[in-house]
Amino acid sequence: MKWIEVSVEVDGEGAEAVAEVFQKIGHGGVAIEGDIQPSLDGAEYPVTNPGHVTVKAYLPQDQEVEEKKRQIVTVLALLGTVWPLPAPAFHEVDEQDWANAWKEHFQVLRIGRRLVVKPTWRPYGPLPDDVVIELDPGMAFGTGLHPSTRLCLMEMEDTPLKGRHVLDVGTGSGILAIAAAKLGARRVLALDIDPVAVEVATANALLNQVSGRVTAARGTLPLDGDRLPSLPRVFDVTVANITAPVLTDMAPHLMNTLGPGGRLIAGGIISEALARGLAERLESLGGRVLKVAEESDWRTLVVQRVGM
Repeated sequence: MKWIEVSVEVDGEGAEAVAEVFQKIGHGGVAIEGDIQPSLDGAEYPVTNPGHVTVKAYLPQDQEVEEKKRQIVTVLALLGTVWPLPAPAFHEVDEQDWANAWKEHFQVLRIGRRLVVKPTWRPYGPLPDDVVIELDPGMAFGTGLHPSTRLCLMEMEDTPLKGRHVLDVGTGSGILAIAAAKLGARRVLALDIDPVAVEVATANALLNQVSGRVTAARGTLPLDGDRLPSLPRVFDVTVANITAPVLTDMAPHLMNTLGPGGRLIAGGIISEALARGLAERLESLGGRVLKVAEESDWRTLVVQRVGM
């Protein structure tokens, strides 16, 4: 299959709005690139334009693609009255070409104390306490390169997961769901609206030998109990690495996935103001903010549901 890559370079706060447009019009997955990316050996790959990021999405080249391109151009033109935005760039990519482009830059990464994200095509000799996640992202997003993913992984490492039920909303490649299972979670439900992401997450769970505890399914919140009858409705930990506007809209449903004392790890927030607004929203719904983790301009909230 051929795909159309659409990309826009924008400052940090504008990236949230552009990503939301791409999620609604595009194929579901959105990548935000442009921060310093550390490798396992400590080397760093700096951005070419500090203060700016590139937001990317992929459109299947089908009968709807021209209409979707027109919609994106129109909505971004309206957003351009709020943030200075260049015109979106479109170019055609083969699915195989896209996957190979990832491989060039995707190195073995140590995240936190024990987590190691290893591309399937890279060699690595693990240390005794390492928790190694083998990953082939394919056409889904989530590699550990991005600060929002790293922040979520580090907070998961600091959260008691052994024997717990975990929900991953917007799973992408399945990296967070797989990490939860490898950190001891009993059951993990990994949701994504993108069917390609569900396929990739399922394959990656199998690759990491956790497919018996990780179920990837197409969907979002609120949970559809009729379609997923055998899975938990209430979780000990919910992880959602999406964008601040989507998290804010989804806030009541996110809190409803948690039992008393349950914990929400909410990532993908690109400014202090957006993090503050989301924190206030979650607190109004019975949450207590335990921590705001930061890397570059990115924020991840750790919120506990108070007892009912």
